[in-house]
Amino acid sequence: MAESRGRVWTGVIRVGPHRGDHRVALRAVLSIGVPLLVLLALGRLDLSVYASFGAFAALYGRTDLPRARVRMQAVAGTVLVSCMLIGTALSTLATPAIASVAVVAILAAVVTLFAYRTQWHPPGALFAVFAAGATASFPATGATFLTVLVVGGASVLWSLLVTCVFVVARRGSWRRPTRTRPPIGSVAWEMTATVGVAALLAGVAGALLIGTHWYWAMVGAVAAVGGAHVTARLIRGVQRLVGTLLGVLIAAGLLALDLPPWIVLLVAVALQAGAELFVGRNYGIAMLFITPLALLMVSLASPVAPEMLLRDRVIETVIGVAIGTLVAIVSAGLRRRPARS
Repeated sequence: MAESRGRVWTGVIRVGPHRGDHRVALRAVLSIGVPLLVLLALGRLDLSVYASFGAFAALYGRTDLPRARVRMQAVAGTVLVSCMLIGTALSTLATPAIASVAVVAILAAVVTLFAYRTQWHPPGALFAVFAAGATASFPATGATFLTVLVVGGASVLWSLLVTCVFVVARRGSWRRPTRTRPPIGSVAWEMTATVGVAALLAGVAGALLIGTHWYWAMVGAVAAVGGAHVTARLIRGVQRLVGTLLGVLIAAGLLALDLPPWIVLLVAVALQAGAELFVGRNYGIAMLFITPLALLMVSLASPVAPEMLLRDRVIETVIGVAIGTLVAIVSAGLRRRPARS
């Protein structure tokens, strides 16, 4: 037991080596920064969330060969835009929060299975849950569907262009990757069920206890159950919780400054760069950048009182990580039981 706890805390504070993360950070800055600057010039920063989620396609396949990376980003971008459309449909239909939670939980399970089968990197359904849940929480009409397609789709295409330019500039090889897709076995189904159950329970708890921003609880739960084994899941849960709590303090300072929109965008782009420099090395440190980034983008798209935004982020994250960690432990116990018998 003591040895297991030691592995968890060692994993929490360990910082991995730098492996060309600056190139990924630069791609992310260009992919996300340019669409946001275009929206700023058009006076439509209320659409920044759709642009940001579309640009998240650039974050996939960071260690893959160019051909596989572009294909993965194209597929991931399509999935993210589809998730935004599903979230928009939930908002347009004025779907009750609990029903929206159920839909997003099913989506989390489906994307988790798909991501495992196609070997996504980063793995899992975290961005998909974030995209669907956030858009389901924003006011929408029938015209919003076209907005999502245009803004989100344009961001995906821009991200693919940035990736291709970097490949050409570095004279990368476009040869076909040789890896094979893993079969859908018991591990894949266990991951799918764990993510779906954790997302559902966290979302329901968040919706009933807080009401607004319930999707943050779902994102926290999905992050906490990510990983191939229970130790990795515990490490990620602790890192997300501690990183989020400290990140909220950073966000509180930034929101208190009441910065003009163009400076907020510059800060957001800088935070995205910091997140990409550390997300593959220590998830907790990355959360110091990701948390204020998410809060700044939400405040741009749908201005609310900063204290309410910060409060909801903390409480929903605690709910999500706690439920996700509990589900991860139970899932690991159920997996070991057949092996012992």
